[in-house]
Amino acid sequence: MIELLAPAGDLQKLKVAIDYGADACYIGGELFGLRTASASFTIDNIKEALEYAHSRGKKVYLVLNIIPHNEDIEQLKQYLEEIKGLPIDGFIVSDPGTLKLIRESLGYVEIHLSTQANTTSAASAAFWADQGVKRIILARELNLEEISHIVKTVPELDFEVFVHGAMCMSYSGRCLISSFLTGRDANRGDCAQSCRWRYHLVEEKRPGEYFPIEETEQGTAIMSSKDLATLPILDQVIQTGVKSLKLEGRNKSIFYVASIVRIYREAIDRIERGEYHYEDLYDEMLKVSHRDYSTGFFMGHPDQAQNYGDKGYIRDYQFVGRVLDYDDTTGRALIEQRNHFKLGDEMEAFGPDYRLVRFQVNDIMSTQGQAQESAPHPMQQLWLTMPKVEPGDLIRRPSSN
Repeated sequence: MIELLAPAGDLQKLKVAIDYGADACYIGGELFGLRTASASFTIDNIKEALEYAHSRGKKVYLVLNIIPHNEDIEQLKQYLEEIKGLPIDGFIVSDPGTLKLIRESLGYVEIHLSTQANTTSAASAAFWADQGVKRIILARELNLEEISHIVKTVPELDFEVFVHGAMCMSYSGRCLISSFLTGRDANRGDCAQSCRWRYHLVEEKRPGEYFPIEETEQGTAIMSSKDLATLPILDQVIQTGVKSLKLEGRNKSIFYVASIVRIYREAIDRIERGEYHYEDLYDEMLKVSHRDYSTGFFMGHPDQAQNYGDKGYIRDYQFVGRVLDYDDTTGRALIEQRNHFKLGDEMEAFGPDYRLVRFQVNDIMSTQGQAQESAPHPMQQLWLTMPKVEPGDLIRRPSSN
């Protein structure tokens, strides 16, 4: 069985990911993960996440993949003592010292080697197997043939690859641009995403004259990569023998998490049924905020994998709200609104199991029974008449509405 591994930046996103079809989630604590500045779990959150996942037969992996400095070690030891005894299914690490400390503090727990460790060969994989690592998250620079070779050569290991999400122009994420320009260390969880910024060329004797590197008045994000999307080749990725398919995005919204998990869940199910087609799934994927898509290095050297134009996201659809309840008697759904919408807007509601319903907004009613022409205030609870939906379903609308 192929594992679909989803990101979870907080407890709500973890629950959404599991409800929408993820087999496992990876999370970060308040320390020692590469997204601790913006996506982290307290000890109590971790306990609740484990209870929610395990009660549904799912797994939770804890990320401890910063590259620690001397000053981090004592605090890391203390953190490991705090989480000792929690039934975490696996620990994602990139640093040999961190692995050693985990062994000393927690004993023989399952270790997954982060993509930050840059594993690009069977020889490296075999070395890590000798250190007791259970799974390796392979470097993103590998093609399908290389991945297949590593999997076959080191059968005692499980292997995982990223199949969707933001890509980094540095070597498996090891980057110093943010540290140089802002003092924020990407390898210790505080990347400023400097590669996404726009840059101009300045000639030494012409200070103040900024020449666009490409033909654009706004400059160009010369180091910004396209997003990874493997739907067109997902069956080939699975044929390499990897055990886990990983989605990127612990900083993303619940709309992103639900949408992408739902799409890849359906894709994996179709492949396992021997009836893979992805065109409709790709159309669904385009409705989620994204940069231009690429298949990365999987098919060899990436073809036009950089975003030379604008660094911005493509947002053809907006997240409108989340269904809290549905009244079968009145045919109305109680929703928690997230973005503005109005009477006459065309909407789509979707849920797990690849469900989708389309409808037009013909009435909007407050929980006090007052009719409204629009929904201008985020997080307001409202009643909408719509086809049958389920609590937890999400609602979106075209941005052109």
